[in-house]
Amino acid sequence: MATKAKTTQDFLPIDEIRDGVVVLKGGNLRMVLICSSLNFSLKSPDEQQAILLQYQNFLNSLDFPIQIFLNSRKLDIRPYIDILEKRQKEQTNELIKIQTKEYIQFIRSFTESVNVMAKSFFMVIPYDPMIIDTARGGWLGKIFPGGKKSGTQAKRDIFEENKTQLEQRVAVVEQGLARFGVRTAPLGTEELVELYFKIFNPGETAVPSLN
Repeated sequence: MATKAKTTQDFLPIDEIRDGVVVLKGGNLRMVLICSSLNFSLKSPDEQQAILLQYQNFLNSLDFPIQIFLNSRKLDIRPYIDILEKRQKEQTNELIKIQTKEYIQFIRSFTESVNVMAKSFFMVIPYDPMIIDTARGGWLGKIFPGGKKSGTQAKRDIFEENKTQLEQRVAVVEQGLARFGVRTAPLGTEELVELYFKIFNPGETAVPSLN
């Protein structure tokens, strides 16, 4: 019997992305924060010491693991060039039009000779819910005995409960990072799809639409 060929998705650890939460195969959850950077070298020695102490206190205050991820990739300058070319066509002043054209040529020449890198900083916060098996009805049957709720509704309720637990961890991380000047924002569903798509498809530039 011929073996069914596996698709790329079969090798991915992600089951789905919903409501700004990454659901891994097996039911574990992840939320991702994008974080601002600090120019540490421009700080005074006292400020550097204070930042290091706050960072140490932040790490010691956590009772769950975190993952710090740095995404470094070549900056795609094409959208910026497209904007400049559009403005060049709309420009009525000939002198500014010529200057805009020369600036576009300079940008193209510069980016062809130098790799302009864009760096983004992320923090991944996990929540691994406890899954309890029982002889009757599985783990859903133990939480909702007697079949009072449909499987779909039960899974939805469990997801919302686990998401709340995860959001509490996210709040702890956000508060800890804010103490030494790092601003954060949780990624939404579309932003997560774009991030993971670019990670698993480094050569692609177009991200598939969710619609």
